[in-house]
Amino acid sequence: MREERWITYGAWVVLVLILTLQLFPIAWMVNTSLMTQLEAATGSLLPQTPQWENYLDIWRVLPFFHYLKNSLLVCSLTTLFALGIATLAGYALARFRFPGAELFGGSVLLTQVIPGILFLIPIYIMYIAFQNWVRQALGLEIRLVGTYPGLILTYTAFFVPISIWILRGFFASIPKELEEAALVDGATPFQAFRQVILPLALPGIAATAVYIFLTAWDELLFAQILTNEATATIPVGIRNFVGNYQNRYDLVMAAATVATLPVLVLFFLVQRWLIQGLTAGAVKG
Repeated sequence: MREERWITYGAWVVLVLILTLQLFPIAWMVNTSLMTQLEAATGSLLPQTPQWENYLDIWRVLPFFHYLKNSLLVCSLTTLFALGIATLAGYALARFRFPGAELFGGSVLLTQVIPGILFLIPIYIMYIAFQNWVRQALGLEIRLVGTYPGLILTYTAFFVPISIWILRGFFASIPKELEEAALVDGATPFQAFRQVILPLALPGIAATAVYIFLTAWDELLFAQILTNEATATIPVGIRNFVGNYQNRYDLVMAAATVATLPVLVLFFLVQRWLIQGLTAGAVKG
C-alpha cells in the first residue's frame, strides 16, 4: 500500500510539473499584457499597476477587429472544407477495399513527413503562374495571392491528408454490423452513413475539427506570404506590429491574449466530444 501511495504521489508531482510548464507561458503572456510599455521593455516581473487599458488600446492602435475577422473567416472555411473532404475520404478508406487503397492511405501519411516550408516557394510560383494564365487565356482576373481563396485553398490542401488518416481510424473503430443492420432495415448506403455512422463518429470529427482550426489559427509562414494588409490574419497582424513597434510588447501580449479567446470558446463548446475523441477511435488501421 505504501509503495502504491508513493507512486500516486509521484504521478501527481509529475502532472503538476507538466501543467505548470504548460501554463507558465500563458500566465506570463497575461502578466505582460497588464504592464506599462516601460515595464514590458525592461522585463519587470509584475506590473506595479495593472494596465487594463492595454486591452482597449489594441483596438485603437491595431486594426485588431480586421485581423480577427480575417482569421475567423479563413479558419472556419478551412475547417469546413478540409473536414468535409476528409470525412468522406476517411470513411471510404475504412469501409471499402479498392485497388490502390493501401497505397493511397500510405501516401496520405507520407505527406506529413515533408516539411511544409518546402512547398512555400512552389505554391507561390504556381499561384502567380495560374493568375497570369487565366488573365492571358481567359481575360479574367482571378487572384490567389493576397486573397482569402488562396490561403484557404492552401490550408485545406495541407490539413486534408492528416485529417483523412485520423478519421479513417475513427470510422474503422465503428462496427460494420451497425451499418449492415441499417441496410437490412431498408436504408440506403448514404442514409446508413448519415444516420448511423456520422453520429457515432462525431467525437472523432469534433477532435479533427479542433485540430484543423487551431493549426490554421496559429499558422504564420504561409499567411505572411499569401496575404496582404486587407486579408492578413491575427498572426500576421501581430508579426507586422512587432516589426513596426518593437517596444510595445505590452500591446503585443494583450493582442495575443485576446487572440486565444475564440480558441478557448471553441474548446469549451466541443470539449465533451473532444475528450471522447481523444480516448476513442484510431484503434484499427
